Amino acid sequence: MTNVTAEKLRETYPAPHPRVIAKARPTLDMHSSKFISLSPFCVLASSGPDGTVDASPRGGGVGFVQIASPTELRLPDRPGNNRVDTFQNVLNGSGHVQLIFFVPGIDDTLRVSGIATLSKDPELMATMEEFGKLPRAVLCITVTEAYFHCGKALMRSRLWSPEVQVKRDVMPSISEMVFDQTKADTKPEGETPMTQGEIDVAYRKNL
Repeated sequence: MTNVTAEKLRETYPAPHPRVIAKARPTLDMHSSKFISLSPFCVLASSGPDGTVDASPRGGGVGFVQIASPTELRLPDRPGNNRVDTFQNVLNGSGHVQLIFFVPGIDDTLRVSGIATLSKDPELMATMEEFGKLPRAVLCITVTEAYFHCGKALMRSRLWSPEVQVKRDVMPSISEMVFDQTKADTKPEGETPMTQGEIDVAYRKNL
């Protein structure tokens, strides 16, 4: 295997068009703000003090991430696996995060970088009730950069095309997969994993 060095990188990749550099904006403009308001899903990335990186999916109703101003976003935290990897990175690391927003049916995506803090302010959380529940906390993100990615990756993957959607039953339920991965360590005597139908019911109760 031949590794590419930093010195050799530009031999493979030409310099980007000046507009590719200029499109990175220090705040949210009307286009990025509208995109976020249409987005029900994003991926949130953070890094810890030891250099490890975490990326986690976040979702909600359309526009679930609040735009407080052109320089601040507010992302509610809903019930999950309680690992709190992102929050530990934010609290113990530099606080730098990145988000990539998706809008179903649109191949372009939006990347937003910023510095995050964690809030438990009752008045703030009261504005973010969804699925009949308040968030457990809110990630407040001071925006430092925002820019759009072209749609080539999603076009190649045909992510939004119905004809490439995979039937859920080609894979075991997540409970069955995790059970299989961990049974040697957890020794779950008498315990059985949940079927996909049981998980669907549980998810609807705990969104």
